[in-house]
Formats: sequence, structure tokens, C-alpha cells
Amino acid sequence: MTETIHLEAVVPDTCAGRRFDAVLAELFPEHSRSRLAGWIKAGQARLDGREARPRDAVRGGERVNVTAEFGIRTDAPAEDIALDVLYEDAEVIVIDKPAGLVVHPGAGNPAGTLVNALLHHDASLSALPRAGIVHRLDKDTSGVMVVARTPQAHTALVDQLSARRVHRQYLAVVVGALVSGGTANAPIDRHPRDRLRMAVREDGKEAVTHFRLRERFRVHTLLECRLETGRTHQIRVHMGHLKHPIVGDPLYGGPLKLPRGASPETIDTLRGFRRQALHAETLEFVHPSTGEPVRCTAPVPPDLQALVAALRNDAREAAERAR
Repeated sequence: MTETIHLEAVVPDTCAGRRFDAVLAELFPEHSRSRLAGWIKAGQARLDGREARPRDAVRGGERVNVTAEFGIRTDAPAEDIALDVLYEDAEVIVIDKPAGLVVHPGAGNPAGTLVNALLHHDASLSALPRAGIVHRLDKDTSGVMVVARTPQAHTALVDQLSARRVHRQYLAVVVGALVSGGTANAPIDRHPRDRLRMAVREDGKEAVTHFRLRERFRVHTLLECRLETGRTHQIRVHMGHLKHPIVGDPLYGGPLKLPRGASPETIDTLRGFRRQALHAETLEFVHPSTGEPVRCTAPVPPDLQALVAALRNDAREAAERAR
């Protein structure tokens, strides 16, 4: 649902010569600069009653009027779904999302989502876009997420993400025994034929993933991945593009890879891992109010621990046989 908001202010004389969108962001800091720029382009933010462009310079003394539609989520019902809260204060909530939990309600998932759980945890989140969620994890990706509790915190976190100042570190088990880390710098956009998938495309949006070895096994590798950008399915797409798809990935994974001579237990563990082996391990951001760094780490879930343990045991057993 949406609500109409009305904002008014006078441009200070000290702002003379500055861009309209930059001045607007200072006048109304509870809204992000990108959102305000969108309202300017739509003619919903006016300067002395006239339409202007985001880059137009102000003179000082003009009256600003904003009448715009502001998206909110009040239609999702609150549901008593357990949340694993890693950190919480008046401005933000940091949670450890389990694999299998959908983030937003949608077609096929009208309830039972993280949004429903958050609204039960804090009903006031209904006044924020998407119940304060500023970034998402795929349904079957586990790990740490941050949620804003106020408009000011929402704007600050969105701006930090846009400026690439949020540290996001993931663990991924991929196919192939890599010998070194690296960087995947390949643009991503919708797959030209399959709308459920993303793909590396020359005309796509910039996407950069840094990765390094955490642990190497016989035909698999545990990687530590750091996002520089945040495109949909980014790590999954990039690792598939590099021919090292994530184990268990139903969209971008290749055929099941089994170590030669692996034990039945190792084979069963690999065959039984039914989601992408991807976990958002660490998230670090600047607190919207205090300016201090907040760093949260989500423990590796049991199913991923079991997968890594099986691959580690397989590598050790193979080394013992080779002696």
C-alpha cells in the first residue's frame, strides 16, 4: 500500500549554487537521495512551484514543496514466527535468517515470510517500506541481515549500501579444487530467455565479487566471498560463470560432482544437500545514529557444517590411503 506525503521547506541562502537533489537530501534526511531524485524527476518535488531537474542549481530562498506517494507495507499480517536476533536497538535489528525462509510475501508465498515475522516482532515496522528490510537473501541462503526500525535508519542503510560501505561476507562451497582466490567482475542482468534466472551479460549492471580460499578439498572448495555490489543471485551467477558453481544450487549448479572413491557417507551428504551451499556469514555497517561500526556474524548452520565436515573427512581419508 502507499500513502501520500506532503513536505515543505525553504532553501537556506547558504545552499546557493548547489544541486537541487543534494539540498533536498539535507532538508529531508529521513528520505534517501535516490528516492528524492525520483520524486524530482516525476515532478512531485517542486522548486517555487515549478518543475526542476535533480542537477539544477538552487539560488537560496526558494520554497520547496513535495507531494509524493510513499510505499509502505501494512497489508502483510503479523505472524508468530521465531526470529534469531543477533543485535537489536531502537534503530536496527540484525537477524540470522534460516535457509528456507522467504524474505518478502509474494505470489506463492503470501504468508510465512520474514516480513510477517518482523511485523509480529515489531508492529511499528509496518510504517516502513518492506517492513524496514534494506537488502535481501534468497530463500535458501542462510545468514545475517539488517533491518531498519526508523525512516532515518532506513535511509542511512540504503545510502551505505549504494555507496558500497557495507561489508558483506559469505561462505560458499563450490565445485572444483581452486588453487587461489580472485575477483569476478562481470555485469549481471536478467537471463534473456529464462525470467527466473540472472546471467552475465555485456549490457548488464556492474557486479563485482571478491573470493578467497577458506579450505580446499579434493574436488570442492570452501570460499569466503565478499560482495562489492549487490545484484540478485550475484555470487551464484558469478561462480557458475567461472565454472565453479555452488554445491546444491538448483538454478546455476552443474551436475553432482563426487570425489573418486568417496565413502558412502560422503556421497549421501553431497546428494542430500538440496539447497545452494551459501551462507551470509558477516555483516558490518555504520550505525545510523552513533556512527560506530556494527559487526555481526551468523554461525554456520548445521547442514552446511555437516557438508564441510564430510568433505574434510573425505580429503583426510584420501590422503591416508595415498600414504
